[in-house]
Amino acid sequence: MIRLSAITPSGHVHLGNHLGAIRRWAAEGKPDDLYFISDLHGMTSSHNPAVLRALAREQLAVLIAAGVGERTVFVQSDLARELGALTWVLECTCSYGEAARMIQFKEKSKGQAGVRLSLLTYPVLMAADILLQGAAQVPVGEDQRQHVELARVLARRFNATYGEVFTVPEAVLPPAAARVRDLSEPARKMSKSTRDAAGVLFVLDEPDALRRKIKRAVTDGGSTVAYDPEGRPGLANLLDILAGCVDGDPVELAAEYTSYGALKAAVTEAVVETLAPIRTAATALLDDPAELDRIRKAGATRAAERGEHRLQSALRLIGAG
Repeated sequence: MIRLSAITPSGHVHLGNHLGAIRRWAAEGKPDDLYFISDLHGMTSSHNPAVLRALAREQLAVLIAAGVGERTVFVQSDLARELGALTWVLECTCSYGEAARMIQFKEKSKGQAGVRLSLLTYPVLMAADILLQGAAQVPVGEDQRQHVELARVLARRFNATYGEVFTVPEAVLPPAAARVRDLSEPARKMSKSTRDAAGVLFVLDEPDALRRKIKRAVTDGGSTVAYDPEGRPGLANLLDILAGCVDGDPVELAAEYTSYGALKAAVTEAVVETLAPIRTAATALLDDPAELDRIRKAGATRAAERGEHRLQSALRLIGAG
């Protein structure tokens, strides 16, 4: 059974991405599981091409450095021709109403001028990502569940209309992960695309940068260390980060510290220790472009070969080629 997950290069990989997904991919991934850098999804709004390209390479290096198997990883744009062809086939299977009712499209296009057509059609590209690889399960959050449901609808419709080609995927909720919030504004999640990086712990940050950011983290009022996400979100965020790094319970960890200073010192040590080997390995890969290119090319070849028979069958059955 193939399980498919992706990460979009909308910014540098941060601690929340690592604790919430990448670490789990490395530890729990099975030989048939697939992980890809969804750089084509990063083009639905204005972007810098050079930055997008660099971030895709960086994310590939981080995934490999974190222990995600080379044979399971690829970059989406390396399959642009295959995905472009299959996306067109699926667009010819999808109605305008089905695409336009996607909640993310409604929210992101509301009140905006010059909205790109790709924002409307991107869920069909996502369906192509899933169906080309024959994925049976797609771990997603609630914000993406509707897109997987569209992939299910299109797979069933194509199979019923033209012939059996596609596996009908299932959206699955990934295991609960560490809740990592912005250190400066704990009311919001840590984000790759935030404009203010002061509260974001990036995987490739230098240790001194990590120390500065944690030292300045918001801790709320009070004089005792207690886990209270609602009343003291800044302090709870530090405990969640520590728990995520040491695989502990935030409530139990809170009882071990009598001051904010001691807690921040422990969080700093845990974060630096968690990210140091990944940063070292990822930096080495980025400094060896030939090796990174080899890994990327091999991943693209495997991904294209996995989906070739489905693409050709779909084209033939729909009347193309």
